[in-house]
Amino acid sequence: MFDTLGWSNPWAIEHSSRFAIALVLNTLLLIVALISPKKLLTPIGNLNGAILGILVWGTLGWRGYLIVMLFFLLGSGLTFVGIEQKEAEGIAEERSGMRGAGNVWSSALAASICAIATLFCPAPIKGLFVLGYVASFCTKLADTTASEVGKAYGKTTYLITNLKSVPRGTEGAVSLEGTIAGTLASIVLATIAWVIGLISPIGILWCVVAAFIATTIESIIGATLEPRFAWLTNDLVNLINTIIGAIAAIVLAWFTQSHS
Repeated sequence: MFDTLGWSNPWAIEHSSRFAIALVLNTLLLIVALISPKKLLTPIGNLNGAILGILVWGTLGWRGYLIVMLFFLLGSGLTFVGIEQKEAEGIAEERSGMRGAGNVWSSALAASICAIATLFCPAPIKGLFVLGYVASFCTKLADTTASEVGKAYGKTTYLITNLKSVPRGTEGAVSLEGTIAGTLASIVLATIAWVIGLISPIGILWCVVAAFIATTIESIIGATLEPRFAWLTNDLVNLINTIIGAIAAIVLAWFTQSHS
C-alpha cells in the first residue's frame, strides 16, 4: 500500500515536504500581514497571496518563492513613489496602493500555470516553464515600474499609438523615464533569478526582451481596446500582459535551442 500510494517515491516525498513547509510559512506570514498596521494587501488579497505562496514554494521551492516575494515587495514599494503628487493628480493606485485578490492573480496567474506545469514535464521542457515563470514576473515588474515611475517623474508622456503628448496616467501612455526604469527592473529581477539558479545567463536576455515586447503590446491594448470595452478591465489587461511575457520568453528560448 505504501508503494502504491507513491509515498516512497523520492519525487513525491520532496514535493510533499515542500508543500508542508509552504503551508506553515505562509500561514505565519498571513497572520503577520493581517495584524500589521501597514497594509500592502487587502484581507482577501492577503489570503490569496498566501495561497499563491503555498503553490509557488510547493512547486519551485525557495528560489521560485524568492522571485515572487521580490516582485511583490518591489512592486508594492513603487506604488508609493511620488504618491502625494500622484494622488493630487488623481492618477494614484486605488485603495492607497493596497492590492486585492484581482491584483494578485492578474499578476501571478500566468506564473502559477508555469509553476504547476513544471511538475509534469521532463527536464528540458521544465526549464522552459521555469523561464516562463520568471519572465511573467519580469514583465509585470517592468510594467509596474514603468507606470509608477512614469507617473511620478515622466517629463513628457506619449500615447504609444501616435506618439502625441498626453497627460501622465493616460492609458497606453509611455515615457522615456518610465521605459528605462521598467527595463532596468526586469534586468534586476532576471539577474537575481540567474544568480539563484532558476534560469541560465541567456535566460536573462529572453526575460528582458519578453518583458519589453509584452509591455509594449499592453500599452497598445490600453490605448486602443481598453477604453472601448468595459469588460477589458485593468486586471484582465495585466493578465494578458503577463501571459504574453511568459509565452514570448518560452518561444524565444525554444527557437534558439531548436536552431543551435
